[in-house]
Amino acid sequence: MRSVIDAVVFDCDGVLVDSEVLSLQIGQKVVADLGWEADLPTLVETFMGCSHEYYIAQIEKNIGRALDDDWSVPYQPWYDKAFAEDLREIEGISLALDSIELPTAVASNSTHERIRSSLATVGLLARFEGRICSAEDVANGKPAPDVYLKAAETLGVDPARCIAVEDSRFGVQAARAAGMTVFAYQTDMTPSGWFDRPDITVFRSMTDLPSLINDLSR
Repeated sequence: MRSVIDAVVFDCDGVLVDSEVLSLQIGQKVVADLGWEADLPTLVETFMGCSHEYYIAQIEKNIGRALDDDWSVPYQPWYDKAFAEDLREIEGISLALDSIELPTAVASNSTHERIRSSLATVGLLARFEGRICSAEDVANGKPAPDVYLKAAETLGVDPARCIAVEDSRFGVQAARAAGMTVFAYQTDMTPSGWFDRPDITVFRSMTDLPSLINDLSR
């Protein structure tokens, strides 16, 4: 009997690298500097997994003015320092990848520069070289399905025969819109209700991921 799954596509931030907390902590300082005092739960709910365009639109909405094209330049060193010093891989992801025999790819809303830098920092870049898809490659970032469709194309696999591993509502929406089977990685930071839908599989430890995949790929 032929397997129903031919490949696995991973989000990057929060799935491969433990960057969400770092990004949100720095982001809280950034938006405060711009004039928006927001707590971390609000920023998680608003921004986790969103596109760059959505991020800018929400900041502008909350500060009541448009941002200049180069608004983010002064803040980039804040992110660079935090990622260089404190970025780690998601606990258990290397062992999980060792046990996954299917082809894999990355589909992320981040830029190629950020994806590659993050993966290199934690030692995962070689595992995905040549199979990294960014929102820069497509017309629309998540929650549009474009970047997941691009990843399936890169792998030469029908999207319907791919598993997507996600940690955000935007990512889940994107992967489901692409026709993929979705495994949602839930952490203590995941807002209540994000993954309360019948068409996804929720898991809390990367050590469980290989067996979940194998159940569909046998």
